[in-house]
Amino acid sequence: MLGAVVCFGVVGAIAKWLSADFHTVQLVLFRNIVGVVFVGASVIKRPLNQKGGRLGLLIFRGVIGTLSLYLFFYAVQTLGLGAATTYQYTYPIFLALLSWLVVGETLTYREWAAIAVGLGGVLFVFRPDLTMPLRNHAIGLSNALLTSIAYLAIRQLSQYYDTRAIILSFMLSGIVMPIISMILGAYYPDTSFDFLLGTFHWPTSVVQWVALFALGLIAVGGQVFLTEAFTYDKAGRVAAIGYSNIVFSSILGLWLGDPFPDLPTIIGIVLIISGGVMVSLRK
Repeated sequence: MLGAVVCFGVVGAIAKWLSADFHTVQLVLFRNIVGVVFVGASVIKRPLNQKGGRLGLLIFRGVIGTLSLYLFFYAVQTLGLGAATTYQYTYPIFLALLSWLVVGETLTYREWAAIAVGLGGVLFVFRPDLTMPLRNHAIGLSNALLTSIAYLAIRQLSQYYDTRAIILSFMLSGIVMPIISMILGAYYPDTSFDFLLGTFHWPTSVVQWVALFALGLIAVGGQVFLTEAFTYDKAGRVAAIGYSNIVFSSILGLWLGDPFPDLPTIIGIVLIISGGVMVSLRK
């Protein structure tokens, strides 16, 4: 899991660095092109074993997952790597709430307390000011909400589809949707929807090509580490360790020039991690 944390943190750092020259929508495209090659090769080598029957939900998961990646890369660019990752890791709080509202799962007093602690942390972090407007904070937090919806869909899909088919639905959506976004962005530029619409720019140096390829390759490595971690250890313990990504990404963000978080933000981060770990360790 720590290997996955390093990979995902580095992916965020590369995305932040590349966002100075490329639109975040284009970064989503390159991230998924590399991933499709590796997952597709796996499917060719070992065919899918599944019963299917929920194609609509499969497509929905891919679309929602791609939108959440749009918002995460945009938040990395506008809020900074540490803040974007902090918002992203509030998804277990939303997932617990959605499991209660949508699926009807029963939550214990401890889990309700964890949700309250996590939401309290969000209030400490969610403090829009002149340098970080409300819109950017809302986009960062919306990424967590969409991620929780995508994970809820995965719970249902895992009964019908091979894991690789679910991953492919996400990656294929992550290719088709950015292409549509860039076509629309070229003909109908609208700055109010710049987190959804963008334009394509060819890389102009070997360094940029390498970085774009690394963006996808390291993301695949993170998925492999993540899958292995959940395969060989308890899900709650693995997920709890995953919260170290907030600290690691914050350090990377400082290295890339993000401002040092103030005291309320640090308190919020601690509360979000505490609430998330409490939810992750639920039975």
